[in-house]
Amino acid sequence: MTPSAIVKYLDQYVVGQDEAKKVLAVAVYSHYKKVAKARSDTIDPVKSNILLVGSTGTGKTLLCETLARALKLPFVTADATSLAQTEFVNEEIDAILQRLLEKADGDVARAQCGIVFIDEVDKLKAISGQARGASGESVQHALLKIMEGSPVRLKHGQYIDTTNILFICGGAFVGLDQIVQRRVGKQTLGFGADIKSKKEFKLGELLLQVQPEDLLKFGLIPEFIGRLPVIATLHELDEDALIDILTKPRNALVKQFQKLFEMDGVKLKFAKTALSAVAREALNRNAGARGLRAILEGSMLDIMYDVPSRQGIKEVVINEEVITKNDPPLIVYQKEAELA
Repeated sequence: MTPSAIVKYLDQYVVGQDEAKKVLAVAVYSHYKKVAKARSDTIDPVKSNILLVGSTGTGKTLLCETLARALKLPFVTADATSLAQTEFVNEEIDAILQRLLEKADGDVARAQCGIVFIDEVDKLKAISGQARGASGESVQHALLKIMEGSPVRLKHGQYIDTTNILFICGGAFVGLDQIVQRRVGKQTLGFGADIKSKKEFKLGELLLQVQPEDLLKFGLIPEFIGRLPVIATLHELDEDALIDILTKPRNALVKQFQKLFEMDGVKLKFAKTALSAVAREALNRNAGARGLRAILEGSMLDIMYDVPSRQGIKEVVINEEVITKNDPPLIVYQKEAELA
């Protein structure tokens, strides 16, 4: 798939984040072109592992999952926080590769071209005064080998070469914007420079300007940063974006609920005010897109329990009060519809 074809596929399932999609598409396309060329070339290609910077719920995991599905590649996710909390880091890393092999149905060659997404790598930052052996820094060092590429022996004696596995790391990197702001602020103090106040620098604008030196100050070690040459930033989602996520993708949540009701012969409608209420609640919880399903599931539970056992229902309308006050929905029966 070409980069534009990859983005076109991502657009069907992931709303917004256009720049991140483009960066991902180009990096992935280049990576697998290098892999194909390396098989008939003596030059070892440099890996283009990717770092995704974005708050919780901005779509990092969804982007990676959809990307792997588009390319028909085995894909696994891992949580960097859990790696930092175990005494057996290397065993846990091996387990990630074992899961990748299982996703490839035991096909080693296919697994060796898979994608591994490691989330919350910002939690691995080095902390001044903390012993390396008890810190996220030790996990960074442990990950270097597989991210660069090396044969790894798994528990059943199989070997998997990580050279062509694409590693995508993600994190919210809370506070990174302040580091970037200090650097950018210094650069704007020269004669004739366009000086902006702190308030004028938006979070998204700052994170788009992230450089390796900022990640170093944040607490990632130089070698780890060096294994992630491609950086993509995901912007915060506002209310309109969350409403789009609820309704527009091919597998949008609203469409999923409507399909379930359709199986019972019932039409499900959502008022725009109801969708806005769901989006606002997700923002209030600082959950982003990730929180949308939990909010909808909670609001729809009683309705989904009750409707299948009632006869003659033609339509169920979800308004704002169903979401905000847990009020019952508007129910239209077949006879009422006929009389109308």
